[in-house]
Amino acid sequence: MADYTKLAAEVRTKFGKGAARKLRAADKIPAVIYGHGTEPQHVSLPGHETMLLVRTANAVVDLDIEGSAQLALVKDVQRDPVRQIIEHIDLVVVRRGEKVTVDVPVVIEGESFSGTIHVQDLSSVSLLVLATAIPEHVVVDVEGLEDGKQVHASELQLPEGAELETDPEALVVQIVTPRATADDIAADEESAEAGAEAGTEGGSEPVDESSDSE
Repeated sequence: MADYTKLAAEVRTKFGKGAARKLRAADKIPAVIYGHGTEPQHVSLPGHETMLLVRTANAVVDLDIEGSAQLALVKDVQRDPVRQIIEHIDLVVVRRGEKVTVDVPVVIEGESFSGTIHVQDLSSVSLLVLATAIPEHVVVDVEGLEDGKQVHASELQLPEGAELETDPEALVVQIVTPRATADDIAADEESAEAGAEAGTEGGSEPVDESSDSE
């Protein structure tokens, strides 16, 4: 059995912006738990522990709701657009043995062939996985890959039991050789022209204006 983060949740009975502000002032975060046909449960979570929890994508938490245990998946985190503090969290009820669809980050590892760079087209892929075995990320190894190589979703190495929900033909990463930009080319041309002009002026012979007559 996996060892999940445990959080003590308190049932909320007061709602609205004023009640939410009071909770956040007390270092608590408003949250709602739903799923499996159950009535939504409005709770508050401890602020610091919850902020640490949501640093990981698709975190699963073992909730103690005033003595009642509930396993839940962090589905959505709403933040203040300016201060970036957590304003509200949505959690989905999960059960051991069931599968859920989640977006998992794609991480690039390794160095492509000398002189090339990798361009990442997908930052995450959608997987159907056990709710109790959600991977933190999926790795794409680009070590030594040469110019023109493309890696599609169907080529990803997925964890055992995981199923790809993203379009298999979706481009995840490609290897390219950087090309000079139009600005770079224009700058080079201007530099060459300036050099040519300087060379022409430097190579001209001075005119002797003195008279040959005595």
